Amino acid sequence: MNFIPSNIFTWQNLANLVDILVVWYFLYKVLSMLRGTKAVQLLKGIVIIFGIKLVSWALNLHTVSFLMDQLINWGIIVIVIIFQPEIRRGLEHLGRMPLFSSTSNEEGKTKNHLIESLDQAIQYMSKRRIGALITLEMNTGLEEYVETGIDLDAEVTGALLINIFIPNTPLHDGAVIVRNNRISVAAAYLPLSESNTIPKELGTRHRAAVGISEVTDAITIVVSEETGGVMITRNGHMMLDLSREDYLKYLHAQLKDPNENDNHSLLDFFKIGRKKKEGQDDKEDNK
Repeated sequence: MNFIPSNIFTWQNLANLVDILVVWYFLYKVLSMLRGTKAVQLLKGIVIIFGIKLVSWALNLHTVSFLMDQLINWGIIVIVIIFQPEIRRGLEHLGRMPLFSSTSNEEGKTKNHLIESLDQAIQYMSKRRIGALITLEMNTGLEEYVETGIDLDAEVTGALLINIFIPNTPLHDGAVIVRNNRISVAAAYLPLSESNTIPKELGTRHRAAVGISEVTDAITIVVSEETGGVMITRNGHMMLDLSREDYLKYLHAQLKDPNENDNHSLLDFFKIGRKKKEGQDDKEDNK
């Protein structure tokens, strides 16, 4: 007994299926790009507005319905203006997809060069206790913080990073922001965190690193001027006193695929760092 209709396998049904899959894939990619960005909050706001619109329509609240209509009509233009950097970055990301160009190997080389340059600078400054603050833009745009710095738009090299943070030079005070694998600005101001969980012995650079991690998904590297210790922050979490092996492992993992769930890996590193620190403290107490 055949329960499948004979006319189900038609070109029209196949076209409808392809249509649904294309739309589903497009929405999936858009939501993936929005994950971890400020646009998620905007998306929640849009859902609330549409919810109010439906309720006002059902209850015949004409004034509320009219106001919601105006918000929806003008909101599209406002969204395009406010999120212009994110839209541009999304289109650039689309253009780099293998469908249009084969740049995977090139991007891999660029990421490796970035990490090697960061490592060179971190090692030099850590040994000499030169304070540094380096922020790597990820998915969330850093335009408002870039505007506070001094434009460089230079290739990332270890030598340039070291020269920027040499004490008593014009650019050493503030943060270097890296966008699209290039040094965008130096001497930028980052928001200071007011969290009580930050150890008292940590200074302004560390608070700025935690502060930017609380409002964006940027990766921020700090070299302590007092101890030479290396710290990385992201999404409100701190990794203190990292060894060279630890921070290289983390940077390779995150820059290889920034859309992976970084919270777990960051917390794992954080726990490792804490265990190392506790182990060192125990040894000192035993002495």
